[in-house]
Amino acid sequence: MEYNYNYYIVALSVLIAILASYAALNIAGKISQENGKNKIFWLLGGSLVMGSGIWSMHFIGMLAFHTHMTVKYDIGLTLLSMLASFIASFIAFYITMPVVISPFKLLLSGFFMGIGIVAMHYIGMDAMIMDASLSYDKGLWALSAVIAFLASYAALFLFIRFRNQTQASWLKWWSAIIMGIAICGMHYTGMGATKFYHPTDMVMEHGSINLFLLYGVTITIFIILFVSWGALFLDRHVLEKMAYLDTITGLPNRNEMNRFFNEQMSDESLGVLFLDLDQFKTINDTLGHDKGDLLIQEVGIRLRKFINENQQVFRIGGDEFLIIVKHCEGKQAEQLAEKILESVKKVYLIEGNQLYITGSIGISIGPINRSDRSILLKNADTAMYKAKELGKNRYCLYDDKIGKAEIRKMELEKDLLVALENNQFYVAYQPKWNVRKNSLYGFEALVRWEHPRHGIVSPGEFIPIAEKTGVIIPITKWVIENACQQCKAWQDKGVTQAVSVNLSIRLFQSGNLYELVQHVLEKENLAPHLLELEITESMVLYDLDDIILQLQRIRSLGVRVSMDDFGTGYSSIGILDRIPIDTLKLDRLFTVDIETSKKHAIINAIILMAKDLKLDVIAEGVENEEHIAYLTQLGCYVMQGFYYGKPMKVEEVNKWLTTMPVTR
Repeated sequence: MEYNYNYYIVALSVLIAILASYAALNIAGKISQENGKNKIFWLLGGSLVMGSGIWSMHFIGMLAFHTHMTVKYDIGLTLLSMLASFIASFIAFYITMPVVISPFKLLLSGFFMGIGIVAMHYIGMDAMIMDASLSYDKGLWALSAVIAFLASYAALFLFIRFRNQTQASWLKWWSAIIMGIAICGMHYTGMGATKFYHPTDMVMEHGSINLFLLYGVTITIFIILFVSWGALFLDRHVLEKMAYLDTITGLPNRNEMNRFFNEQMSDESLGVLFLDLDQFKTINDTLGHDKGDLLIQEVGIRLRKFINENQQVFRIGGDEFLIIVKHCEGKQAEQLAEKILESVKKVYLIEGNQLYITGSIGISIGPINRSDRSILLKNADTAMYKAKELGKNRYCLYDDKIGKAEIRKMELEKDLLVALENNQFYVAYQPKWNVRKNSLYGFEALVRWEHPRHGIVSPGEFIPIAEKTGVIIPITKWVIENACQQCKAWQDKGVTQAVSVNLSIRLFQSGNLYELVQHVLEKENLAPHLLELEITESMVLYDLDDIILQLQRIRSLGVRVSMDDFGTGYSSIGILDRIPIDTLKLDRLFTVDIETSKKHAIINAIILMAKDLKLDVIAEGVENEEHIAYLTQLGCYVMQGFYYGKPMKVEEVNKWLTTMPVTR
């Protein structure tokens, strides 16, 4: 049976296929850039537009198709053909959601898109109700499927390759054109494969078929336009704001920062300034999160004045901000950092509260290609923490020295985890001397780390790392056990002096300090008064009542407690009478310039206060006879320092004991 086409409508079908493909691919391009519910929105939108575009092209093509008989359509099968194209599009776009996909997944997505085009066409053909039978030329039928698969794969390949590059929008049009060719090529090749058989020719009744298709296609095209324009509007005016702007400050957020890097990749020199507010947590904890949010909002307002065509400010979370400067050099970044710090530290008026806050800034400078982006951010973050270590309210420019220090810190942090197992620690003992009795008063046990590559690592370097990682807990347990064991060994040799061990706040937070001390004393059969535990003033900042309770339980065993480095912490003298301790240890800073009258007055006041509280006093940092004379004159008789002995290994201590007279 003969049939022909209206070529104007054929051209229209091709145009509809290309435009629908472009709209669908553009919407689908948002999938890999979004997270959560936004990703699902774009996935459904792209699938609906693509499926509707495939379906509408087919039935526009059927409007161009003329036979000499009456044709109607089964509504169920017609809708099923649309559902097939939608589901296939959904699966294809779902597979291509990740930013990076494997060749196999790309091939699989092209296969499903091709399946959707083929299924939609032949289900649509099967929906035709007419006084004729259909058959297909197998060769042309196979060719139509091959066209659908290959063109779908090629279109998705091009689109995925260039979907994140705005400068390659013409390639997206090529993807849409190829996808349109896949749809149209499959359709018209499939129509060429179709053979109609009818015994007699009949005059076509135009009304029923044309109206049905016209209404269906018109509604579908409106759906495509509505979803495309609606998605565009939502993207630009709603989701754009939600996804890329911080809700508190109105500044661009981390998502916008990532997009900025994606769009600006080049060998251009870029300056990254990482700003972190110094006292924000304290303000948040004392005044509440609502006041904290208002403070962040005010900081954001002040940072806005630093935004221009070459500079952008982002709030990347909490009290952290990022300032990115194009075409940046070191001096320029440092000058900008100074201005930002000056602006941030000015007084804030928040609902009747005068708040003062400072910031620390880390600066890194380098190219902004994809491989260097994470390095730039990491270096700026590292420099920011260095600025905090140097005293806060300042900036620090990242350099190789800081980088090497960070690498060493990371290496030590990793090695700390196995140092205890590999017996890399040892305990050094520093003597304490009673000047009035001219005799040994006791020892302080100090942990030392002999690293296999770096040699002796300073406690000032590895203790903060151990505190941060929690490794300080097993290290301190090990020191207590070794100190008690050694103290018992000396006791058996007639040296019955106490050994003191420094405690970390982490031991108090573990909740089993009392059980640990009791277990070690029983295990080593050591008299409790021969063990002394040293705490620091700053510990009372955490949970004073809990620490007091734990210290009371420890002292109930007969173990002595001393407060180390007294005078350098943050506790109030007013609560000193509440803390259950036996001894105050004066920090070594009191022996510096000890000859001055002001230093005399301070030390004398502390000694008098300790006497009234029935506390012993030990002076640290004693290095010469002048120190001894002044401290003795002021009433301090127990001393510790290099004058009497440096921290020594057990073998050195044993030798020292044999050469040290009982009196001097």
